[in-house]
Amino acid sequence: MAQVTMTVRTDAELKAVFVKLCEEFGMSANTAMNVFMRAVAETKSIPFTIGKSKDIEAENLMKMFEANRMANADRKEISLEEINAEISCVRAERKARLKGGM
Repeated sequence: MAQVTMTVRTDAELKAVFVKLCEEFGMSANTAMNVFMRAVAETKSIPFTIGKSKDIEAENLMKMFEANRMANADRKEISLEEINAEISCVRAERKARLKGGM
């Protein structure tokens, strides 16, 4: 598949936060943007809920990880960063479920 370059204008501070978080998730900002675009194209929708709730942030993180997993489904190995991200997602999901049940 042919590769193209896409330029996105954004706030410098937002970019710095985004790049740092992507690194914590074990991926580059470029990979995260590709995961996002692939998920939008496949689902024909924005693949997360837009809101302020901490529970929504955890849900978005889990959806982003799942989209990344799907994008790399043909890979046979999983990195330590991916394992840690999955563990974080499961913990966030459990915490959100417990918080919602109280």
